[in-house]
Amino acid sequence: MGLDYLSTLSDSTDKNAILSDLMERYGDDVWNYAFFLTSRFDQADDIFQDVFLKVYRSMFSFRGESSVKTWLLAITRNVAKDHRKSAWARRVLLMATIRRTETASSTEKEVLSRMVNGDIWKAVMDLPEKLREALLLYAHHQLTVPEIASMLNISQGTVKSRIHRARAKVPAMLKDQLTD
Repeated sequence: MGLDYLSTLSDSTDKNAILSDLMERYGDDVWNYAFFLTSRFDQADDIFQDVFLKVYRSMFSFRGESSVKTWLLAITRNVAKDHRKSAWARRVLLMATIRRTETASSTEKEVLSRMVNGDIWKAVMDLPEKLREALLLYAHHQLTVPEIASMLNISQGTVKSRIHRARAKVPAMLKDQLTD
């Protein structure tokens, strides 16, 4: 069923065309999730490539039990986990992440907006990993609670609880940042 289902997403049964279509449709989601899991541009790039290599090799194994996006994000999560466990990642001391800089007009409104967004993102990234991951999958990647539960191998109630706790912690963390 896997290739048949995936070929309906692309107007072809050619694996290369299907892969190209998947990369075009879901590439940003895969890379963003990989970056979220690693906080490093270079590792996100490596994981992105590994994910789509695995997808190409295992395209026939897709059973259609979840959405394609959920399937790709689950592969991304597993590849990121494998990457963290690898001997290379454990032995090599990596340089700090270099932030990309953008040039833009420097109006007061834009600066304030970036400051607020940066503070919110920092608060989300400071959440415990379990809460952060559930919130990101729900809010950013717009997966449903059942999809997240299936992907993380936890109950739907646990997913709901993690999302609720994460949503409650972020404003409290922002308030603490303001008082510091």
